[in-house]
Amino acid sequence: MRIYFVGSHATGKTTLCRYVSRRYQLPMISEVARAVLAEMETGLDALRTDMDLVAEYQERVFARQVAVEKLHAGKFVSDRAFDNLAYVAEHTTNAAAMMNDQRFRDYMKWVSDGVVFFVRPHQSLLKDDGVRAGVSWDSVLRIDGMVKLMLEQHRISYLPLESVSMQERVRAVEFVLSRCGLSAVASESASAARPRTRAQTIPPVPATPDILKASIESWPYAMVDGGDHEA
Repeated sequence: MRIYFVGSHATGKTTLCRYVSRRYQLPMISEVARAVLAEMETGLDALRTDMDLVAEYQERVFARQVAVEKLHAGKFVSDRAFDNLAYVAEHTTNAAAMMNDQRFRDYMKWVSDGVVFFVRPHQSLLKDDGVRAGVSWDSVLRIDGMVKLMLEQHRISYLPLESVSMQERVRAVEFVLSRCGLSAVASESASAARPRTRAQTIPPVPATPDILKASIESWPYAMVDGGDHEA
């Protein structure tokens, strides 16, 4: 079972993702954007002033997300999916090229076969996390709207999580997953009796598995087809 938490930044997706990963003992695909930023040895200030650089960055983020998911073709929980395409539309000029590529459409179909939770924003959740400098409510709303548009445009079934209460969010997620036949690995009492652990996928560097190299290098800019693509 593939489980996705999608939505804007500063909505609490990562918290929910970690909870599901622990409770159901599922591998967690972490947000890949920060890993890609570190690998490119650049910073947010450079991305704000260099359009070519930000385009390459967003293309690599999307390609990495697809590649890491393909390494976990069975069960996983992912902290976002196609979300970064909303940031592509917001900050770059290559959104049309990326969204019209067949690999993007194939990926959206892949996501539609999973369980998708759309985490909605609330002003009380805004904070500067040290990576996204100066979190703006207007920006959060714009990204939220674009994520919703892509969900609807590609006919992806989803459950919106609109409550700011973590308890209510968790109950909604547990209800859906139980109806999908997914059970918690251990009871609450058993979990409390021993340290909790969770499997987590650390986004790999481009030099490791071949699928990553192929996916990342084939995507940016001209999108020249370099062979078989699973995304």
